[in-house]
Amino acid sequence: MSRLIVGPFNRVEGDLEVQLDIAQGRVRAAWVNSPMYRGFEQILPGKEPLDALVIVPRLCGICSVSQSVAAARALADLAGVAPPPNGLLAQNLMLATENLADHLTHFYLFFMPDFTRAVYAHEPWHAEALRRFEAQAGAQARAAIAARQRWFRLLGTLGGKWPHTHAIHPGGSTRPVQASERLRLLAQVREFRGFLQGELFGAPLEEVAALDSEAALRAWLAQGDRGDFGFFLSIAAALRLDTLGPGPGRFLSYGAWPQPDGTHVVPRGVWSMQARALQPLDLEAITEDATHAWLSDAGGARHPREGLTLPDAEKAEAYTWNKAPRLGGAVVECGAVARQLAAGQPLVVDAVRRCGGTVYTRVLARLLELARVVPLMEEWLRALRPGEPWCDAFTLPEDGAGVGLAEAARGSLGHWLRVERGRIATYQIVAPTSWNFSPRDAAGVPGALEAALVDAPVRAGEATPVAVQHVVRSFDPCMVCTVH
Repeated sequence: MSRLIVGPFNRVEGDLEVQLDIAQGRVRAAWVNSPMYRGFEQILPGKEPLDALVIVPRLCGICSVSQSVAAARALADLAGVAPPPNGLLAQNLMLATENLADHLTHFYLFFMPDFTRAVYAHEPWHAEALRRFEAQAGAQARAAIAARQRWFRLLGTLGGKWPHTHAIHPGGSTRPVQASERLRLLAQVREFRGFLQGELFGAPLEEVAALDSEAALRAWLAQGDRGDFGFFLSIAAALRLDTLGPGPGRFLSYGAWPQPDGTHVVPRGVWSMQARALQPLDLEAITEDATHAWLSDAGGARHPREGLTLPDAEKAEAYTWNKAPRLGGAVVECGAVARQLAAGQPLVVDAVRRCGGTVYTRVLARLLELARVVPLMEEWLRALRPGEPWCDAFTLPEDGAGVGLAEAARGSLGHWLRVERGRIATYQIVAPTSWNFSPRDAAGVPGALEAALVDAPVRAGEATPVAVQHVVRSFDPCMVCTVH
């Protein structure tokens, strides 16, 4: 058996290193290291609670809105306030803008360029992959960059700027949208729709979102050119990406897109391969295990409400700065595939029932989410009522606690806040990549990615195995949020 260390990874937000044990051309075990410590959970205590709205978005430059939304919801829970309909929809629109931009970036700039590598030069599709997705030169990659730049204009109107908008507030949104601005925002969303329909899918978004099975998907693909989506699916079939990178079979959703009537477009819950249905989520069953993190594990696994973040850089048996989140002691996976399972999207449900959470189903779910959420954004914009309230006033208590849950592009994000005598006493964050890239826990059970890498093929002489790259990128890690 040989050992290989892969890292640092390019086209990944933050620092990542993966250690692999390899035998007979296959990964036999993996250890995932988040090697950079940042310490936001130590910066926040002692600050005034509202300071979190300024500090927390700085965790990350590509998913700052997600952090803002989770922080605002934790403070809203503490204060007992709920945004008015306009404020709630504005928060949804800002978060959706960022999430969909992340999906576009992931597909065109992070994931697909790996298929242009020389290791695939013998494949009949390689030349076309180069034409479309070669880094900084591929025609479709360049078109996606331009579409992404235009797309982010929405956040200039909705939030004043991106990243690190300060418009997201516990009481709603501090940036009212005027009637003329709403028309301009609708035009910008429809421009993005045009890119997705013309380049990514080669079909109307509603037609893509209505696909209800893999059989229906195959029949639809046979009808003509299905853009970059169809090209990805042809590669996925040729390389059997539906067998690569299997996840734990349990999928976590905190619920996405809350509505003024109190419902969520995407429900909260846990979808499992065993039950093949959405089960209730018990937030009290969440723990963080620091056994193999360079952090104190005094008291054993803790609920984030009582979380402890104390560095211990010389700790024996530790190999990462990431804790190991668990739900009822079990490993779960989060992300777009979890959200689409929770929502009951029939194509994703059908695919996961056949092959589980894999490279293929993770990317499939992210692309389908683009098709499903853009029409929702058009509905939310039409539902805005200029002239009505956007943000409700509130008073924070001197003592109390709150929790803020959100669905970032990469999955379930939670903020747990406790205030004493008007100051933050503790602030604990469990990010999506904390779940997906967790280390082993006290029982030695590997995290979702560590287990997904087992049995990945390694070609002779590969220093950065391409199959390992595919598995890692299918989760789309954000390491700076992980090591907050």
